[in-house]
Amino acid sequence: MGSAQLKSDQLLELMKQHLATDEGKDLCKKINLVYQIKIAPKKLGFDEVTYTVDLKKGEVLKGAYEGGKADATFSFKDDDFVKVALGKMNPQIAFMRGAMKIKGSLSAAQKFTPDIFPKPPVSKL
Repeated sequence: MGSAQLKSDQLLELMKQHLATDEGKDLCKKINLVYQIKIAPKKLGFDEVTYTVDLKKGEVLKGAYEGGKADATFSFKDDDFVKVALGKMNPQIAFMRGAMKIKGSLSAAQKFTPDIFPKPPVSKL
């Protein structure tokens, strides 16, 4: 069951490519934080896949952050992550509804907005 393809995988792959662009490099300079994102296929806390979005080095890696502690860690269900990343769900509303859980620095978490994600071509989703 653990090998099910998450919609989030495609989104994070696009983000990895985006961070290699000039626009992505500017974003890294502006934010300069490390986020850990845990994505569950169906239910928070179960079968989660962890990603590290390192906006210091401009990397997106599958797996837990190994350079110490992430500035903020988010937990999402796959569908909710996609909605937030695409700007279809407001991150604050997601948090209040329990669709997103946050650990770590709230000021760092507030910089985690749909703006940090590249706008994917609709055909990819």
